[in-house]
Amino acid sequence: MQQQQPTERSPIQVIAILVLLGLIVAAVWVWKRLPIDTQITVIDHAVPIAAGAAAVGAMVLLTIRHIRRRIARRRKRDRLLAAFRDETDPQRKLDLSFELIECNNYRIDGLESIAPDLRDLWAHILRHWLGDKRHRWRGLAASHLGLLRDKSVMPLLLQALEDDHAYVRACAALGLGRLRAVEARPKLEYLAKEDWDQTVRSRCREALDQLRYVSPQKS
Repeated sequence: MQQQQPTERSPIQVIAILVLLGLIVAAVWVWKRLPIDTQITVIDHAVPIAAGAAAVGAMVLLTIRHIRRRIARRRKRDRLLAAFRDETDPQRKLDLSFELIECNNYRIDGLESIAPDLRDLWAHILRHWLGDKRHRWRGLAASHLGLLRDKSVMPLLLQALEDDHAYVRACAALGLGRLRAVEARPKLEYLAKEDWDQTVRSRCREALDQLRYVSPQKS
C-alpha cells in the first residue's frame, strides 16, 4: 500500500498564515498597552457596533439565499411546466402534475394557464382510478383539487368523503378546506365526530377551522 505524501503548503499560504499570526500578535500587543479607559470605551462602543454589523451581514446573507432559492425554484417550475405540457404518457403526466404543484409550494399562482388541465387530470383520477391499490393517487388528486379555487370540483370532493379508503376521505376533507367550500360544512361536521378513522376526523376538524370565517355569500 502506498503511503500518502504529506501535503505541501504553497509559499503564498505560508506567507498568509504568517501575516495573520503577525496581525493577531500585534493586536494583542497594542490592546495590552492601551489605557484602561480606552479599553472600556472600545468595549462599550466597538463591540456593539461589530455585533450590529454582524447581524446586518447575517440578514443580508439570508436574504440573498432566499432570493437565490426562489430563482432556482422558479426555474425548476418552468422546466416542469414545459415538460407537463409536452408529456403524452398519462402516468408520467400525473407524476409531473404532483411534482409541479409541490415545487410551487402547493399554490396555483403562476400555474393558472394549466389549471384546467390539472383539474381534468385529477378529476379523472378521482373518478376512475378505483380500488384499494390506487388509493394514494385518489387521495393526492382530492387534496390537490382544492388548490385550484374551482368550485366545480366540490361535488367530486364531497363524493370522495364517502370513499372506502380512509386516506382518500382525509385528503378530500383537506381539499374541501383548501377550497373554502362552506357547503361541505354539514358533512365535515358529521365526519369529524362519526368517522371511525382518527386521521379523517382530524382533517375534517382542520377543514372546519378553515371554513370558520368564510361566509356563505363567498362560496
